[in-house]
Amino acid sequence: MKHFLSRFFPQRIKNFLHASEAVLSSWYFNHPAEKLVIIGVTGTNGKTTTCQLIASILEEDGKKVALATTINFRISGREKINASKFTTLSGRKLQRFLKEAVDAGCTHAVLEVSSHALDQGRVRNISYEVAVITNVTREHLDYHKTMEGYRRAKRRLFQKAKKSVVNLDMWEPDFFLKGDAEEWTYSTVKDTADLFAHSITTSLEGSSFVVSQVSFRLQLPGVFNIENALAAIGAASAVGVTLETAARGIEKVTLVQGRMDRVENPLGADIFIDYAVTPDALEKLYALVSSARKAPSKIIAVFGACGDRDRGKRPIMGKIVSSHADIIILTNEDPYYEDPEQILDEIEKGISGKKKDLSLFRILDRREAIRKALSLLRPGDTLLLTGKGAEETLAIGEERLPWNDRSVIEEELRKLQG
Repeated sequence: MKHFLSRFFPQRIKNFLHASEAVLSSWYFNHPAEKLVIIGVTGTNGKTTTCQLIASILEEDGKKVALATTINFRISGREKINASKFTTLSGRKLQRFLKEAVDAGCTHAVLEVSSHALDQGRVRNISYEVAVITNVTREHLDYHKTMEGYRRAKRRLFQKAKKSVVNLDMWEPDFFLKGDAEEWTYSTVKDTADLFAHSITTSLEGSSFVVSQVSFRLQLPGVFNIENALAAIGAASAVGVTLETAARGIEKVTLVQGRMDRVENPLGADIFIDYAVTPDALEKLYALVSSARKAPSKIIAVFGACGDRDRGKRPIMGKIVSSHADIIILTNEDPYYEDPEQILDEIEKGISGKKKDLSLFRILDRREAIRKALSLLRPGDTLLLTGKGAEETLAIGEERLPWNDRSVIEEELRKLQG
């Protein structure tokens, strides 16, 4: 019913209501954002991981930290799952979270900030000490319509932030650069950056790199995670944390749930869960796994696409995955109100070089799709299950069905063992 009624209200009216809620809630909770040093992180990919890394660095520096991301909320070490399916909460809930952080004695807050929240005014009355951008690639064009509109929404985070951290390796970073002294840039390829990572080594087990003669060990794989680490180092540097402290904080992050999340198994195979829902994220993920593959092992992909979202990216995602994976199993993700079969049809338009029922399968039931993938796995193979990450529900119409990819994989593995 809520979905049906919302279609009759122009977005500008919804945005006015969102912004009003945020402003009134800030007043009601006695302006908690003013009592915290707030770091906001935006970008298409890598936001959640970057936030986790920043929080770990700040805690290593002795700060009491509040953290709000797509996957979790944490206040002074007390953690709970974000089951809302929103990257950034409503204005009221976010202001209440900040009030709880202040009451708990937190001095710093790290917030994952979505383009929707910025456009809608859900983060009004929050002054950011530091704004961080990880990257901007195709996503949410169903809402923003154009990449220019999408990037403008992201840039709003920087308009009132005192300091900024920008990835020089992203597309057109100048869009987010101010050219002042309160700006940190980072890169894995441009040595003109304030934070330039060199002497890079990376594998599926983790990465290492050097910044300004300080060595960093990152227990997360891929150059994309080195970029996330550099963003975190930049944010920490902007609030006065040393590189040596940042290195210790980064090394303590052993896992970000649902992000290249390895599932131990008795099959002698590699099984990874990842949230990747954009073409850019899929390309980086599959390139990493492909680079580590040893013949004659196979890569098996299980994925879908979210309903009621940017339909134009679906064939692009299909093309990317089919260029790397040996076997593809298309399945349900979060169809919401859209026909699941149509979603798979649109992904399949981009897939080539695969034969139906041999190297390409369509299994709408996500559990059955996982069961099929596990049955095809052999020692040395790699299974990548993307699209859900650490989420706890599956959205079908108005329903939010209990669901967690890791739990289902583990359950199906136990069945295989008898």
